[in-house]
Amino acid sequence: MSETTEARLTESRSYPAPASFAAQANVTAEAYARAEADPVEFWSDAARRLEWARPWDTALEWQPPVVADNGELGVPQARWFDGGELNVAVNCVDRHVAAGRGEKTAVHFEGEPGDRESVTYAELQRRVARAAHALEGLGIGPGDRVVVYLPVLLETLVVTLACARIGAVHSLVFGGFSAEAVRFRLEDTGAKLLVTSDGQFRRGSAVEVKSTADAAARDLPHLEHVLVVRRTGHDVPWTHGRDVWWHDVVDSAPDVHHARAFPAEHPLFIIYTSGTTGKPKGLVHTSGGYLTQASWAHWAHFDAKPEDVHWCTADLAWVTAHTYEIYGPLSNGLTQVIYEGTPDAPRRERHLEIIERYGVTVYYTAPTLIRTFMTWFGDDLPDGYDLSSIRLLGTVGEAINPAAWVWFRRTFGRDEVPVVDTWWQSETGAAMIAPLPGVTTLKPGSATIPLPGIDAAVVDETGREVEPGRSGTLVVRRPWPGMARTVWNDPRRYRDAYWLTYAGHGPFGGYYVAGDGATRDADGYIWILGRLDDVVNVSGHRLSTIEIESALVAHDDVGEAAVAGVPDATTGQAVVAFVVASGERDMHPEPLRRQVAHAIGPIAKPRHVVFVPDLPKTRSGKILRRLLVQLWSAEHDRRAGRTPAPLGDTTSLQNPDAVLRIADALTRV
Repeated sequence: MSETTEARLTESRSYPAPASFAAQANVTAEAYARAEADPVEFWSDAARRLEWARPWDTALEWQPPVVADNGELGVPQARWFDGGELNVAVNCVDRHVAAGRGEKTAVHFEGEPGDRESVTYAELQRRVARAAHALEGLGIGPGDRVVVYLPVLLETLVVTLACARIGAVHSLVFGGFSAEAVRFRLEDTGAKLLVTSDGQFRRGSAVEVKSTADAAARDLPHLEHVLVVRRTGHDVPWTHGRDVWWHDVVDSAPDVHHARAFPAEHPLFIIYTSGTTGKPKGLVHTSGGYLTQASWAHWAHFDAKPEDVHWCTADLAWVTAHTYEIYGPLSNGLTQVIYEGTPDAPRRERHLEIIERYGVTVYYTAPTLIRTFMTWFGDDLPDGYDLSSIRLLGTVGEAINPAAWVWFRRTFGRDEVPVVDTWWQSETGAAMIAPLPGVTTLKPGSATIPLPGIDAAVVDETGREVEPGRSGTLVVRRPWPGMARTVWNDPRRYRDAYWLTYAGHGPFGGYYVAGDGATRDADGYIWILGRLDDVVNVSGHRLSTIEIESALVAHDDVGEAAVAGVPDATTGQAVVAFVVASGERDMHPEPLRRQVAHAIGPIAKPRHVVFVPDLPKTRSGKILRRLLVQLWSAEHDRRAGRTPAPLGDTTSLQNPDAVLRIADALTRV
């Protein structure tokens, strides 16, 4: 990033760890020094929390991205706990039953229509066993790929664990994705099995899905079967010999299954990154290292207790759900909630009802949803809902603006519980920068400092750490267990996307580049400034879109905001703010411009303010700012009589209708 110092949005509020919380915290301040003294041994201790069928020989083998004799930069390779063997599903289910906790509730499921089911660990073990037998009966074995195209159902959880149990490699796909997006994942993985449903419930309607799955699966020679869960009762098309009903092959299978152990580096899952352009990257996560970090991180920064009722609101296809809705909570033997539907089906208070019904103690959600709640509910939550069970809050997806952080703590957290803001990515496997709730003084808008065992830093273009108050590139300077090992079938892309920029730097021979810009303050706290390409360059001043958005959302009339840079003949780029009003207020641009000028500086004032009904968001809660730029450019092309360029990939959107509504709003600017 540029050496130019940008104007900074300052945040002076801080919240020390409550004394009562600190007194019972799982992890104390000593963990930082212990991890720094010997990070590999620190992670070995974390791995010993799991059940291993065979102990490892070597904790870490690391091959950095170095130049080979032929002059080509090598592909980095990490092997954690090499020689060790374990079964991921046994660690998440069977060992709790064996320890006498079989009658403990593992999962509370709530469907969008209101159907509910609670499943104990013993029952979950039986269901996973049946599914494992069924998968094997369909010819699925270790290393085979299974694509799961389902909504948030118990069956989704069960088939994921069944894949892990038999050593198959799962790749979960959001149930709202298009046939094209599903087909790409089937083709790229060479999947032998697709798991889908007859339909799913979305925003109060039963939507048929099987025909979409059929379009994705058509004429793929490597795809042998489509396993179909009956969810809505639709009369669906059927391909005899290929299609199989879940209830025919799973429900009748034996409920005892002998699980074998697999090497620590055996692939566990492939998860695809989303973006507006380019081919999605299939990131490969392995068994031993990933589960070690997922389990430890969940236990540490959520201070996981046996009595907790944990709710991560992410769709199961998102990496957040892999780590904090499947493998983390289950490996730690907790009870958790999974919910099929959208937050406003059929009422905007649905999440409040669920928290009260199940006594949720830890609530982990996206800043986008928090800001949506702010627009729905205003200053206070509706009366009549008891959220007193909550003892910890968490945020994930993108940096949370301070106003939303404080609102979340005050309304959901009674102005007293810690808010664990986590920074991480599909590539990292688990949280990397996050507070320890019994230790860390919290600052609204900052994910605080790297967790023990993680060496994350903000560096300049030479790889040196920036001074406080300067911006730079966020990097990770040493290997960690949960790191993605490669891009499926494309190791050079893995190298070029994440390691090329700082190859050869540091004692480990290279820095992982996260793709995010950041700054750090005088206390060493890291503040995420957004993707490196989510920067607006106005007359040489590099301005963070997240900072400008935070200033806008701090205005009482703004519920959500997204900022982008668009071409400008005079200043190079101009700031455009896309704003969603809070409630039914009549809004005007000038007060918002003044708000930004006061909070950051005149250079950051939006040139244009566009009032829109919604913002384009991925299912993970990220706002697709580059799509906003494309919509802006398309409108200007139309006005100039030019044919607009096609939009980038929109298959990852949870609200594709927002695109048309934003395009309509732009016609009136």
